[in-house]
Amino acid sequence: MEKFNNRITELFKIDIPIIQGGMIWASGWKLASAVSNAGGLGLIGSGSMYPAVLREHIRQCKAATNKPFGVNIPLLYPDIDQHIQTIIEEKVPIVFTSAGNPATYTSLLKQHNITVVHVVSSTKFALKAQEAGCDAVVAEGFEAGGHNGREETTTMVLVPAVCRRVNIPVIAAGGIATGRQMMAAMVLGASGVQMGSRFIATPEASSHLDFKKAILQLPEGNTALVLKQLTPVRLIKNSFYQQVQQAEQEGASKKMLEELLGKGRAKKGMFEGDMEAGELEVGQVSTLLDTIQPAGEIVQQTWAECSSLFTHPLK
Repeated sequence: MEKFNNRITELFKIDIPIIQGGMIWASGWKLASAVSNAGGLGLIGSGSMYPAVLREHIRQCKAATNKPFGVNIPLLYPDIDQHIQTIIEEKVPIVFTSAGNPATYTSLLKQHNITVVHVVSSTKFALKAQEAGCDAVVAEGFEAGGHNGREETTTMVLVPAVCRRVNIPVIAAGGIATGRQMMAAMVLGASGVQMGSRFIATPEASSHLDFKKAILQLPEGNTALVLKQLTPVRLIKNSFYQQVQQAEQEGASKKMLEELLGKGRAKKGMFEGDMEAGELEVGQVSTLLDTIQPAGEIVQQTWAECSSLFTHPLK
């Protein structure tokens, strides 16, 4: 497939403007390298990794692909300073930051010739990311899984709002899993898309098979955004979700919610496969998913569908 030339493919030196989300307990080197080898940009999700584990995944990814790849760093997680140092030492070319202040590490990373992208949920934070020196932003609507914005702005509204205010390239995220949805995002002004939930349902994702199967069965309305007092997160409505919802309805304090969340809750669900007591993060677009499919095929099929619409518009 020929390279598509635009601001995002030029920035990342990739062929197709599709970026794989750096999801915790899902985005290891196998998934990242598969997406990169298919022409997109694969990301290692460092949020669930100790520093030594991240270093190993970076090295494995380098061995599995000669294409660009990156690392996603949620800035609210521990070991961030060590992760930054590992990324610099291993000469990772691209970093996506999220869930924190982009000014904290952007200048340091750029001193080492690393391309920096920040994930935002509002125009306000997009402007802050641009001011901090980020090379691009991901405008992520609240349809997305995982950590999310409190504003509940949808992708359909957020993407054009951000595009008209910033000069750097915009990547659309949240509720995107098909070529038609990708085309819609690009019509709204995005130069590319980031897909997370679609890449969970792949053989290469490190998530538990039971979690992958579960997201293929979700009807509309079976996820919800909760824990706004801590860091908002979209979860599947299971037993753990019901506990969180009840606690919030009863006016639980931030400390009480932290205790309920505890340690290892996400690992229990998404990595170990406890479908009831675990934290299961996924986006609304899961309702469109019905197959576990190789990551490379997803990249190619999504782009083929999207690019066909350039010359054959929807009817």
